[in-house]
Amino acid sequence: MSNRVVCREASHAGSWYTASGPQLNAQLEGWLSQVQSTKRPARAIIAPHAGYTYCGSCAAHAYKQVDPSITRRIFILGPSHHVPLSRCALSSVDIYRTPLYDLRIDQKIYGELWKTGMFERMSLQTDEDEHSIEMHLPYTAKAMESHKDEFTIIPVLVGALSESKEQEFGKLFSKYLADPSNLFVVSSDFCHWGQRFRYSYYDESQGEIYRSIEHLDKMGMSIIEQLDPVSFSNYLKKYHNTICGRHPIGVLLNAITELQKNGMNMSFSFLNYAQSSQCRNWQDSSVSYAAGALTVY
Repeated sequence: MSNRVVCREASHAGSWYTASGPQLNAQLEGWLSQVQSTKRPARAIIAPHAGYTYCGSCAAHAYKQVDPSITRRIFILGPSHHVPLSRCALSSVDIYRTPLYDLRIDQKIYGELWKTGMFERMSLQTDEDEHSIEMHLPYTAKAMESHKDEFTIIPVLVGALSESKEQEFGKLFSKYLADPSNLFVVSSDFCHWGQRFRYSYYDESQGEIYRSIEHLDKMGMSIIEQLDPVSFSNYLKKYHNTICGRHPIGVLLNAITELQKNGMNMSFSFLNYAQSSQCRNWQDSSVSYAAGALTVY
């Protein structure tokens, strides 16, 4: 290899998930083995990006729907947690490391995206600080292990996009979503509830706080299943639910809308929902997780 190959280290290994390849492999295998796969392979999935002890079992429901025999390119859209970004950003490296094996960035697709003038570059520092994409890499590697030399990844850091920008990026990515050899991974947790997240919506008619949170999340999830980006935006404006991947989800919904205009038939279903803990009083806090898959008919 030439000395020009730049790698992003697995910076959250050893804290957010184990740095031991064999241990990580066994964990992922365990979670995946407990889940059914649906009849059709996923064209896109929504899955969480928290530490694996919290959301590993939930994420398995999405990754179980990936078909490694047809998937050749994996677009990973994650929200930016640390840097202000009003557009989307591409990585500046060639290789993303995982404790399982290294993943190669698709420089050809990166070139096509860069040419549009719609993207900026993230620094290596930003790349390694951010966990929203990294938390999908071990699962991607595991789901694809039977074809590990035959696929590339396209990581995209998604900024705080306006609705019109979500539409523009949706349109851009729709032509990639139309290709059955591409998979889109959309990185998002759901409600972050409690004082530390400055969010404490509570609908008493639902009973305990955690039930109210679940009701709020499931309202949003059913709107996502309707594949309507405008309704999803309106839901967020009304309830301000702290869904951290709302912009990547918005981009996906807009890409789907674009393909539906061209007569493509698709459906999205959530397959699992979980909470990090059950909130019962105002001192408690929790994060919710949901896993779902888009199938194309």
